[in-house]
Amino acid sequence: MFISRYFGRTFLAAAKSETSAAAAAATSTARTGYNPLEEFFEVDRSAEDDKPVVYGRSWKASELRLKSWDDLNKLWYVLLKEKNMLMSQRQMLNAQNLRFPNPERIPKVRKSMCRIKHVLTERAIEEADPRRSAEMKRMVNAL
Repeated sequence: MFISRYFGRTFLAAAKSETSAAAAAATSTARTGYNPLEEFFEVDRSAEDDKPVVYGRSWKASELRLKSWDDLNKLWYVLLKEKNMLMSQRQMLNAQNLRFPNPERIPKVRKSMCRIKHVLTERAIEEADPRRSAEMKRMVNAL
């Protein structure tokens, strides 16, 4: 009887601590409100906004030529994230038989990404050292 009480209390205490830990994790998540999957979807606009949203243009190659290798690399991943978000949103809306707003954004992102690759390839070709040039071309092709 003593053994059953001891094990019962031990299991109950363990279950209670797991429950409280799960509740604490849930409240901490609820407090911050951050869900990494939300980055794949655009924030909904309120119904009060009657003005159409104007989105920017694609990057020009002349503008990209002024940026450093690191800046272009960062911009590539920002555009990749944007492209993933737009494609996820388009797929979700198509599944719900809804219209995808501003479909012209996807070609703008693709053009910018293509132009970044073009500028980086130009830099790789202009590189005097053949080893470094080959390494740069491999990095560009990996993008």
